[in-house]
Amino acid sequence: MPDTTALPPRWTPTHGEPYRPVPYRPERAPADESLSRSTELRRRMDERRTVRRFSADPVPEQVVKDAIACAATAPSGAHQQPWTFVLVKDPEVRRRIREAAEHEERISYDGRLGEEWLAALRPLGTDSVKAHMTDAPALVVVFQQRYWMGEDGTRRKHYYVDESVGIAVGMLLSALHLAGLAALIHTPSPMRFLREVLDRPENEKAFAVIPVGYPADDCEVPGLVRKSLDQVLVEI
Repeated sequence: MPDTTALPPRWTPTHGEPYRPVPYRPERAPADESLSRSTELRRRMDERRTVRRFSADPVPEQVVKDAIACAATAPSGAHQQPWTFVLVKDPEVRRRIREAAEHEERISYDGRLGEEWLAALRPLGTDSVKAHMTDAPALVVVFQQRYWMGEDGTRRKHYYVDESVGIAVGMLLSALHLAGLAALIHTPSPMRFLREVLDRPENEKAFAVIPVGYPADDCEVPGLVRKSLDQVLVEI
């Protein structure tokens, strides 16, 4: 029998179209249930750490794809969704990305960063060696679409691109962590090589490389302390 499962409507550019509202009536959770959820979420998210030592064990690919799908629900300027997530599993491509990233990182650590930035990094124990690029079984390379480009070459500016993609990346890290995977944000500078290695179109600019996997058995992380709620929250 043919598959009659309804597919979700496919996004197409809505530039200039009229406002067409639809009802939104989510079920309201009881206060005690909402509090229980928020307490558990806060506890679980406080366990999230940036990992640089990864196991080579494979991860369920659908888990990563589901996390990317969660990230793609992020709010964006004018709902233009200016992001592309490239899932890189091929070992040779990951090797090329690591090689190019380490080239830029050696220049940075040898003086391009400046002493003030190097001093800020010192408690994290980082250096120009980026083994996580090839140790982790997958990389998610996030690109920001600076403008929309149609098949006929038409271009339309995207708005609040940095903010939109930053929110999506935050949601991606949260989704990966809550699904039981580890990740880190890596931003080699400059990142032009990523568009070349991954053959991305001219309207895309690399935003971050995110290795994804399980922590290695000998994984260690910096002994850091997060700011307490009273240090980040102002009530008026």
